[in-house]
Amino acid sequence: MLPHWTKNDIVLGDGRFHYVRTGDGDKPPLVLLHGFSDNGLCWLPVARDLEAHYDIILPDARGHGLSARVRPGEPIDGAADVAGLIAALGLRRPVVGGHSMGGRAAAELGARFPTLVSALILEDPAWGDPPSIDEPLPDNPLRAWLDEIGALSVPELVALGRARNPTWPEIEWPAWAESKLQVDRNIQTIGTNRKPWRDYVAALAVPTLLLTADPTRGAIVTPAMAEEAASLTDVLQVAAVADAGHNIRRENYPAYMRAVRAFLDQLR
Repeated sequence: MLPHWTKNDIVLGDGRFHYVRTGDGDKPPLVLLHGFSDNGLCWLPVARDLEAHYDIILPDARGHGLSARVRPGEPIDGAADVAGLIAALGLRRPVVGGHSMGGRAAAELGARFPTLVSALILEDPAWGDPPSIDEPLPDNPLRAWLDEIGALSVPELVALGRARNPTWPEIEWPAWAESKLQVDRNIQTIGTNRKPWRDYVAALAVPTLLLTADPTRGAIVTPAMAEEAASLTDVLQVAAVADAGHNIRRENYPAYMRAVRAFLDQLR
């Protein structure tokens, strides 16, 4: 977190949510939603590079970071949580971006609360027919991932991350490692009642950028899925990023930022 940024908590319904903010409302708002097991500060490089033109809000999702914990068996509605945050902070139709779990929440937000957002940026969203791919149910590999990292220290997590992702820039590691120790393990018990991703995409009515990558390197959204998504609504454009997998911005940051900046320029 940069020295001039601020951090705060806000109560939404039955939970307290933590967020970091780069500005004070004097620029257009941009809300960035992190992926599973990350936290808001995992957007540090992007927020740092865009803060000159945007007031960027980086919330921790429920069960992540310093936000509300999860009751066993409690369903999580990420889109509703973000809608509450936008309303509580008085944000005027922000652009909302998200990665993985956050990308899915952003798409659902745009479909269910269309008057709250002006545009969407979806980085390899965790799309799939229920149950969703990022839900750590008993047969989901993310449950094993949580078990593996649960006993590690921050330095051990950084070492593990570097070994598995040697191309990631060093700026990623502090927040990434810290976020892994903040995940509420009760998130392993959550259920799902979500619609298929196609239902949300078909309902989108604001400009939307879908960033995709290479499925052989771990990307979730395949070329066929991207083509289908584009056929469901005329507001969606697809940017395929080469030499990257699921963590697009961490694996090919220059190409990711070129696509994001070009899209944001279209909105001005």
